[in-house]
Amino acid sequence: MSDKPSVLFVCVHNAGRSQMAAGWLRHLAGDTVEVRSAGSAPAATVNPAAVEAMREVGIDITDQTPQLLEYATAESSDVIVTMGCGDACPVFPGKRYEDWKLDDPAGKGVEAVRPIRDDIRARVEQLLDELRPTA
Repeated sequence: MSDKPSVLFVCVHNAGRSQMAAGWLRHLAGDTVEVRSAGSAPAATVNPAAVEAMREVGIDITDQTPQLLEYATAESSDVIVTMGCGDACPVFPGKRYEDWKLDDPAGKGVEAVRPIRDDIRARVEQLLDELRPTA
């Protein structure tokens, strides 16, 4: 892993969970981690309830666009965090993988997305602690 590790968050639509996780990591890590997100079957836009839930905690993800998971992006990432993409997520030997079991926010209102957002924050904080070198 380089001085600036890269983390790829992957879910099916790249519209909710992976976008919130990427938003949290960008917010918490600043420029110390390269943050990527993608989906196996990306939606046209980011989930509005996810956008609103993140806005409530001061993180703006309105400028994000769901991206198709590219082989090269996954291959060049240090850590790959999957969130329900199942068999569509490629597996590369030697990569660090985490599979986060999270409810899918698709079709849910902001009230239902808040607990998912908060769960993702806790997981991102743990991941960031593990990525940061010890002093």
